[in-house]
Amino acid sequence: MAQPSAKKTLSVYLYIPNIIGYFRIIMNFIAFAVCYTNRTLFAILYFFSFFCDGLDGWFARRFNQASTFGAVLDMVTDRVSTACLLALLSQFYRPGLVFILLLGLDITSHWFQMYSSFLSGKTSHKDVKHTGNGLLKLYYGYRPFMAFCCVASEVLYIILFLYADAMSTSLLNTCRGILKESPLVVFMFISTLIGWALKQVINVIQMKTAADACVAYDSKRGK
Repeated sequence: MAQPSAKKTLSVYLYIPNIIGYFRIIMNFIAFAVCYTNRTLFAILYFFSFFCDGLDGWFARRFNQASTFGAVLDMVTDRVSTACLLALLSQFYRPGLVFILLLGLDITSHWFQMYSSFLSGKTSHKDVKHTGNGLLKLYYGYRPFMAFCCVASEVLYIILFLYADAMSTSLLNTCRGILKESPLVVFMFISTLIGWALKQVINVIQMKTAADACVAYDSKRGK
C-alpha cells in the first residue's frame, strides 16, 4: 500500500479547520492557566474556544477540508476542555461528586459512540441513521437542536463557575441565588438548564445505543 507523501500529510495538518483547532487548544490552555486569578478572562476565552468549535466545522464544509484527523482533534478538544471545567467545578461546589459523575458520563458516552461507529464501519460518529431512537436522530440530524443543547450545557457550566464563591459553596444554594437575579439572568439560567438536561438524557441514550451496537457486533462475530 502506498504511503502518503510528507507534503500531503503536512497539508492535512495545515487545513484551516485544524489550524482553528490548534488555536482552540491554546485558548483553553491560557483560560485554565488564569481560571483562579481572572474568572472573566477565563469565561471569555473558554466560550470563544467553544464558539470556534462550530466555526471549524463551517470552514471544513466550505473549503472541503474535512479530515479524520480534524474530527478526532475536534472531539478530543471538546471532551478535554469540558472535563477540565467539570473537574474545576467539583473543587468549587459541594457535592462535587455531581460534576465528576457528569464528567464520567460525557467521556463514556462519546467513547462508546466513537468505538461503535468504528466497529460499524461508519466514517463519522454522528451517523445515527440506523438507530431507532428519535431524540438521538434529532440531535445529530438537526444542527440547531444540537447547537442549543451543546451551547446550553457549556454556558451553564460557565455561569456556575462565575457564581462560585468559595470551595465550600453549596450548589443548591447557588442555583437558588441565581434565580433571584434579574429576569434576563433567570431566563438564561433556565434556558441553559433545559438544554443541559436534554444533553445529559441524550448522553445516556447514546451510551446505551452504542453499547448495544458493540454487543451486536460481538454476537455476529461469535456466529
